[in-house]
Amino acid sequence: MSVWAAYVFPGQASQKVGMGLSVYEAYSSARAVFDEADATLGFPISTLCFEGPSEELTRTINVQPALVATSMACLKAAQQALGSKFPTPAFLAGHSLGEYTALVAADSLSLADTLRLVRERGRLMYEAGLKSPGSMMAVIAFDRTPLQEVCAAAGVEISNVNAPGQLVISGAVDKLEIAAELAKERGARRVIPLNVSGAFHSTLMDPVLDEFNRFLESFEFRAPKTPIVSNVTAQPLTEGGAMRGELLAQLRHCIQWQPSVEYMTLNGVTTYYEIGPGTVLSGLVRRTSPETQTINISGVEDIAAIENPAPSA
Repeated sequence: MSVWAAYVFPGQASQKVGMGLSVYEAYSSARAVFDEADATLGFPISTLCFEGPSEELTRTINVQPALVATSMACLKAAQQALGSKFPTPAFLAGHSLGEYTALVAADSLSLADTLRLVRERGRLMYEAGLKSPGSMMAVIAFDRTPLQEVCAAAGVEISNVNAPGQLVISGAVDKLEIAAELAKERGARRVIPLNVSGAFHSTLMDPVLDEFNRFLESFEFRAPKTPIVSNVTAQPLTEGGAMRGELLAQLRHCIQWQPSVEYMTLNGVTTYYEIGPGTVLSGLVRRTSPETQTINISGVEDIAAIENPAPSA
């Protein structure tokens, strides 16, 4: 039976020191990705991925190109090692920053251009956080409708619909504190502050939108070879001309990850390959579509497990 696969790519918060090192050491295709990243950015982003320090890696301006490079290195390594054992995807999707990795995987934008783009995106997101200070909070075991009411009362916004019972809100810090208290009063199990430098995917990103749009205009996007499911609409993007508007919109609009997974599952996807560091997206997929399978590819052990699966009990 054929496998209907989707490749999904992680965003910020999936990084860790040491990411990408095992595929870099084992596969020439992964080495080529990191070598191109180092040359494009003009400094050894590979060393930052492999050795840290963590504080420097997690800076928004660094972590975005680092995650794109690592995820693409993992993808190229899997393709080199597995060949026809690695199913061709029906869809690609990425969570926030991960959508940029999807652009590279779909051949809509080159790796070098994407790295330059996300480096500037990271700089501008940090700058927006200085101009309009804010943060983000995860709200656990609370439905979207009552959370919308809480957000309206507190003056914040829902910024991520990640999975059933896993939502994220963005806004000014004092308003987030009000929202957290209201959500807990109305039944939210937990409200968790996130370690971020701004209120991403909200209107507090507005101060840098014009500058980011001007930067986006310097890039030419090709039609993706595989449909990319939009963070903003949870519908497939198939035309190069749609990409610029998508990337601008997702900087300040809610990330619709749960609806994206629901769309892909409804349209036949049975197996999700999370390609890049961490297992965040696999957990969100399982909560959204528990009938599907998730497979992680973040290093050589994951690739070996696909190449030589353990015998069934």
